[in-house]
Amino acid sequence: MSSLTISPPTPKKIWTDAELMALTDGNCYELVNGELVDMGNSGALHGYTCSILVMALMNYILPRKLGIILDSSTAFTMKNGNKRSPDISFVSKEKLQGLTELPDGFLDGSPDLAIEVLSPNNTIAEIDQKIVEYFENGARLVWVINLKLHYVIVYRSSQEPDRLLKQSDSLDGEDVIAGFTMPLSELFQKLSL
Repeated sequence: MSSLTISPPTPKKIWTDAELMALTDGNCYELVNGELVDMGNSGALHGYTCSILVMALMNYILPRKLGIILDSSTAFTMKNGNKRSPDISFVSKEKLQGLTELPDGFLDGSPDLAIEVLSPNNTIAEIDQKIVEYFENGARLVWVINLKLHYVIVYRSSQEPDRLLKQSDSLDGEDVIAGFTMPLSELFQKLSL
């Protein structure tokens, strides 16, 4: 009779905010269940679309002092320890109460609005899990943008999509960014240089 030796599992590394931010290989990472997940490069269309949307949101939000917009290099620490980085995030001034400066590290909880712009390497399971975590951690609205098929799925909870917006529709900030609207035709526009 042979004996089987079982080795204990190797403990997962506990990453600090400083260690994550110190990674210098040029990649963008999320921390999911203790593992680094390389979010990869997204390409020109993704970057351009995010830039258009960031510009529109900032032009509306900043003069009204409604909160701040953050890009995909900003991670949010979820209750379960995951560090999630939406492509674009809006954090309301209410969530920032008491802060006079933003931390060098990450923010706790979800942004009020999390925007995910789908990349070719995204999976349905990955996006679904992010949506669940965003709402479990205080998100009020999530937009999932499909660049190839020109639609946006709007979520008000993780239970099910609230609505599907097509190119003839407009994004609406609802009660999260009250008064903000943007025609999707502006977001899905062709280059006109």
